[in-house]
Amino acid sequence: MRSPKLWILAFALVLAPLLAAHAADTAKASAADSSETKFHDGGINDLSAIGNRNVGCGRGVGNWYSIEKQIALGKGFADQISRTAKMVQDPVVTEYVNRIGQNIVRNSDAQVPFTIKVIDSDEINAFALPGGFFFVNSGLILAADNESELAGVMAHEIAHVAACHAVRGATRGQLANLAAIPLIFVGGGIGYAVSGIAGIGLPVAFLKFSRAFEAQADYLGVEYLYKSGYDPQAFVQFFEKIEAMEKKKPGLLDKTFENHPPTPDRIEKTQEEIGRILPDRNQYLVDTSEFQTVKSRLAKLQNRRKVEEKKESRPSLRRGEPSGNTNDSDQNQKDQNQKKDDEQPTLHRRDS
Repeated sequence: MRSPKLWILAFALVLAPLLAAHAADTAKASAADSSETKFHDGGINDLSAIGNRNVGCGRGVGNWYSIEKQIALGKGFADQISRTAKMVQDPVVTEYVNRIGQNIVRNSDAQVPFTIKVIDSDEINAFALPGGFFFVNSGLILAADNESELAGVMAHEIAHVAACHAVRGATRGQLANLAAIPLIFVGGGIGYAVSGIAGIGLPVAFLKFSRAFEAQADYLGVEYLYKSGYDPQAFVQFFEKIEAMEKKKPGLLDKTFENHPPTPDRIEKTQEEIGRILPDRNQYLVDTSEFQTVKSRLAKLQNRRKVEEKKESRPSLRRGEPSGNTNDSDQNQKDQNQKKDDEQPTLHRRDS
């Protein structure tokens, strides 16, 4: 058997550069969390370069996942969601939401195609998985007052995918797990460490992000919203509104969405970005009659579903069997009497 010292040395040679890179990546994340974050790297303020910018999705120590792996990973989780969640199948609603999202994707830095579906749920929520698999709850659509508010939330989620936040977070988590493994492998070897971090975890790991990632999604989302022709103020207005709704009625938001509403600091930074980076326009797209039509249609569909579910939940009474006509009853009675006669013993006379 090989000496434990050799295992320790071999593992140290593999782990040392990863830990150094992890420390540098963590330091960058901490710096991004500070109030001085400006996101100037990679020409991130150049609106004309949207679609050709590196916003943090490059493959390397901070991201172990190729585009192909991200798509495969996201598709696996998306298929599970599609099988288990109740999806809105109405073509008018789904086509409209998909069209809004695809327009924003075209005006973003995303490097993957998007598949957008609507979940039939009252909860105010939207989330995008790695690889561009995007789900919007019907409750979010109904909570929005206009198209630009819906587009603002979708732009924020598309920004998470464009910057590969989910897989970058997963990479950091795996590096942290490596750092926590004791350098004692008597008989185990490095293979033990690899098998111990092979799993990524539940999909919820791809729905909650660090403050730095949320701030960057705010920043990029506002740019994508503006680039798509919408009023960027709608982004802030909607998040302020749902934050106020949550205070009045706790539990209204989905658990995976409740940490999305910007804090006052994030709102202030977003307003600063709008004033400093985004040129003024004479006109913005705020709302469309199509949004109001789709929203009304969706509300009717949900009301119909609730009525049907209420009917199904009521207890049902079964009617008794009909007694039939009088002739049938008489015949049944005769048959029963005949059966009794047949069952009675027969008496025989004794010969004298």
